[in-house]
Amino acid sequence: MPKIPDDRAYLARLQDYYARWRSLPAYGPLQAVLGMASRSAVAKVLHRLQAAGFLERTPDGRWTPTGRFFERPHAEVPVPAGLPLATADSGDARSIDAWLVRHPSRTVLIPITGDSMIEDGIHSGDVAVVERDTPAWPGDRVIAVIDNEFTLKTLAVDDGEAVLKPANPAYPVLRPGDRLQIFGVVVGLIRHYRRLP
Repeated sequence: MPKIPDDRAYLARLQDYYARWRSLPAYGPLQAVLGMASRSAVAKVLHRLQAAGFLERTPDGRWTPTGRFFERPHAEVPVPAGLPLATADSGDARSIDAWLVRHPSRTVLIPITGDSMIEDGIHSGDVAVVERDTPAWPGDRVIAVIDNEFTLKTLAVDDGEAVLKPANPAYPVLRPGDRLQIFGVVVGLIRHYRRLP
């Protein structure tokens, strides 16, 4: 019985390579990455991954990832932080970028320092996903500019005046008046729980 190609494992190796080097290697190095003895075997894998929508060819003939290449398994059942539930198989795949970023040209990642938003679960070292040129409403977490300095706070209204509220009682409510500029609205947050090697 012929061996069935494990394209999921090959895709995982390519994803790991791309995460480290931000490109896909040429055919020669790809043989080592995929653990294959011939260029023709590598070509077959690449063409199958292309047919599945994970890779495409650039006009100059290079292999490059598609948006689907960056999808990650997305579980259908949420994991409770309370009592355990029975495990379930993963659902559809989902790209983190597609989930957090609605407008790529207006989205920036901003590292967070300080603890003024700690009670909202925003910690120093987190990275805020911020959408610029988006209307901000009371209750939104915003990156604001006051006197050319950036701050992350919750936008609120007090006596008809826009104010910036911290999520830590050690910090005061900011009342910038007409000095307030909204740089962008925080639409997501990224946090590493393990130190990267």
